Amino acid sequence: MRARRLTGSVAAIVVLSLTAAGCGLGGSDGGEATAGGCKVDEGNVGSGKLTGDVKGDITFQTTNVKKDFGDYFNGVIKAFEKANPDTKIKWIDDPGDATFTQRLVADAQGCTLPDVVNINVNTAIALTKNGYLLNLDEKAPDAGKPFTDAMWKSTTYADAEGNKVHSVLPWYSGGILQTFNTELMEKAGLDPAKPATTVLGLFADAEKVAKASDGDYYAFLANPQHHIPAHWQQMGIEVLSSDGKKFTFADDPKTVQWVEAMTSLYKAGGMPRDSLSSTQDPANVYGQGKLVYGPTNPNFLRFIQQNNPTVYEKTGVAPYMLDALGHTVGAPQYVGVASTSKNASTALAFAQFLTNAQNQLEWAKDPNVVIFPSTTESLKDPFFQKVEGTDPFSEARKIVADDRQTSTADEIALTPGELNAIVAQIQLAMQGKKSAQDALDEAQSKANELIEQGS
Repeated sequence: MRARRLTGSVAAIVVLSLTAAGCGLGGSDGGEATAGGCKVDEGNVGSGKLTGDVKGDITFQTTNVKKDFGDYFNGVIKAFEKANPDTKIKWIDDPGDATFTQRLVADAQGCTLPDVVNINVNTAIALTKNGYLLNLDEKAPDAGKPFTDAMWKSTTYADAEGNKVHSVLPWYSGGILQTFNTELMEKAGLDPAKPATTVLGLFADAEKVAKASDGDYYAFLANPQHHIPAHWQQMGIEVLSSDGKKFTFADDPKTVQWVEAMTSLYKAGGMPRDSLSSTQDPANVYGQGKLVYGPTNPNFLRFIQQNNPTVYEKTGVAPYMLDALGHTVGAPQYVGVASTSKNASTALAFAQFLTNAQNQLEWAKDPNVVIFPSTTESLKDPFFQKVEGTDPFSEARKIVADDRQTSTADEIALTPGELNAIVAQIQLAMQGKKSAQDALDEAQSKANELIEQGS
């Protein structure tokens, strides 16, 4: 699995806390155990399988799903409580905004982390590093059985000693594929039946769009944040050192090639001039019929179908450009169990119930959501194996479902600070104010400063 680590402002918060509270997992002569500085039941930490009765109260936290999927989650909770009459689950739903990780880290430092919590990659990094999540390899050695081998093997994070451990259960994720306006492709002299299969091949096609469009339409938006680090990883660029302690992307000539391709396309008019630093949503611009290439998330197709049906009818889909990284699941979501839980056995049982094949499949079948499960049995269901229809969304679901059994979680998740530091320098190169190499060197230096601030 590609290295991930805690950086930026989140790291600073954690480091300050650990200086005062102690780090990682441990015990004392009096038999008390600690996790991230919090006193916990001895059975929650160290070696040995978690034991204990499934009973008592726990808190379960999701991220921004209550409004649209309240009935589903209430049903899961009710079913678990019925099967385990001595349990009670309190459900809370976090809005999942930009300060999500910081808030959860603060909860963990205050020894009030929810017993079962829905988290993303960056949050999993922070909580695992500081001992706030159960080590499932020790506490539930069979926890990985329901999940696809590729997903389970690639879902590990470093603990306080730097050891890679399983600290979360894989849950749902989106998918990654190409979407494009077939009519505009044909206008540019491209064959929609033969989309690009490599990242640099995509840029070659985009140059043809620039030459043919004369500003009436574009290949895609110019802001590099839409493509980093996905393009780099597919090109086989080592974004981070193997230990995850420093960025190394500027040392690879392929990164220079990528920046030069972005710069050339921008100068040729293949991207809107005003989109270089804009935060506008590519989905909206694509829906206006102004972009050849749309977002890579299948859920985007539902948006276009509902809001721009004419453009939807012209939309084609194809597998993502798979140079080196291969198939990845796309924005994975996880479920972690707090090592600080007073009812860890109940929390673990509920986390496993929530992520089992039956419950994952039930949610994936909801027509109001476009998600893919992480369990082998869910993916064997006809819902994924016998997708009917030739419309863009049906085709997209076929593509993602076909690769899902072997898709991994091997995606680097940059913090907002890291991404901004890198993008700012590449924007200067695209404007002709710096060479590609100088921009990358400066981007790498600034991004590494953020790592050092959290080291």
